[in-house]
Amino acid sequence: MTKKILVICDASPFDNQRIRDSLDMALIFAAVDQEVSWLFRGPSVLALKKDQQPTKLGIKDFLKQLKTLEIYDVDRIFACESALAQFALAPEQISIDIEVLDVSQQKALIDTQEYVVKL
Repeated sequence: MTKKILVICDASPFDNQRIRDSLDMALIFAAVDQEVSWLFRGPSVLALKKDQQPTKLGIKDFLKQLKTLEIYDVDRIFACESALAQFALAPEQISIDIEVLDVSQQKALIDTQEYVVKL
């Protein structure tokens, strides 16, 4: 039976690889036919920025995998409106299709999920 699962990340893209762990978690759930969504909050929205080059920091470029989420049926990617504003990220700077949510919309989203995983 399919479950609605929301993965939430609020860590900086290069903070102990927590976004990488969130990505792996989303892909694992999607691989077992769950309805997976992902919410980026706080500094994690920086992972959505186009043209990053983590290899220059000596880190494997896992961010390019964000563009493949749709292939794995992780179709709904959300970002916190205030976090995008805080980090001055405009829609044209985002590398993938996202839905922007304010705080009340985020709460409503969380309330509709059967499981919420926060890394």
